Amino acid sequence: MNQSVMNVPQFLGGSKITMGTRPIPEPDEGQLLIQVKANALCGSEKGQFIDGTPIIPGHEAAGVVAAAGPNTSTPVGTPGAIFLMDFCGQCRSCRQGFTNECLNKRADMGFSHDGGYGPYELIHENIFFPTGPDISATEATLLLDIMGTGGHALELGKLLRPDIESILIMGAGPIGLGVLAMARVLFPKETLIYITDFVPYRLKLAEKLGGIPINLAGRPADNLLQGALPGSVDLAVDTAGKTSARHAAIEALGPRGLLICVGHGEQMILNVSSHLVNLERGVIGSAYFSFHELPENLRLLKAHRAYFNQIITHRFGVDEIQHAFELFFKGETGKVIIEQ
Repeated sequence: MNQSVMNVPQFLGGSKITMGTRPIPEPDEGQLLIQVKANALCGSEKGQFIDGTPIIPGHEAAGVVAAAGPNTSTPVGTPGAIFLMDFCGQCRSCRQGFTNECLNKRADMGFSHDGGYGPYELIHENIFFPTGPDISATEATLLLDIMGTGGHALELGKLLRPDIESILIMGAGPIGLGVLAMARVLFPKETLIYITDFVPYRLKLAEKLGGIPINLAGRPADNLLQGALPGSVDLAVDTAGKTSARHAAIEALGPRGLLICVGHGEQMILNVSSHLVNLERGVIGSAYFSFHELPENLRLLKAHRAYFNQIITHRFGVDEIQHAFELFFKGETGKVIIEQ
């Protein structure tokens, strides 16, 4: 590499992004320098967009290895995706495969350490997942929050409730669409999958992906789903993070129903007897996914490439990142990708 500095987006606060420069980092022991080719926008970056951050955001990145430090084995030029959490690999959680719950986590890429909206990202080799040359970097981003987070939540559901015949997804943002898409791939075709939102654009996309859309616009906040469902559901997945959505979801569950909370955000108040004990319902959280889930999701992506690609609705260059964020947070998009 001949150059020593790179142009990077700077999140100044007040929903303002400008361009600045940073030194290109050099990989040290066990590290890789990734030339980022694509990074997907995420709703969890709203705070960084509004409040600003000294960190380069971006936690859904894919690219190619540009340089490798000592004691690494990944060849320069290898394409792949970057796992969000820099897990230690040695703690009790990591030894059992729960790398999303690492007890000695070194970083959350794009939050605690510079992420993927810059042209280069420095990472430890253990969080780089090679994808092979037949998957584009833009497609590789689907392996992360879309397929990874969505699939992990559903696998938890299948583990705790093996006879799922109906699913309710609260929220048709990118994570909700990811849950929907993974459900269509992982469950039998006759499984009923309902999905809610207030935005017609997203509901139309959800219907295209095989969901049964429910428009919540104009519905009372204390009873969002009144008359909207023909009966109870077996599994509900909340991706909205709203109290009203979570309450509506648990009320929609039948006996032995399970609510999985994926979205961060507001509180949930439960009546333990009526909501949980009497009908043996359960509520569980689901955080990101484990690194070992990536190979199977890569297989699914290759097998259903055209289907999953429908979730990507907009692509922009890094020079258009301000417009990309403004458009994304208006809500009328699927997954938005910054390509370099």
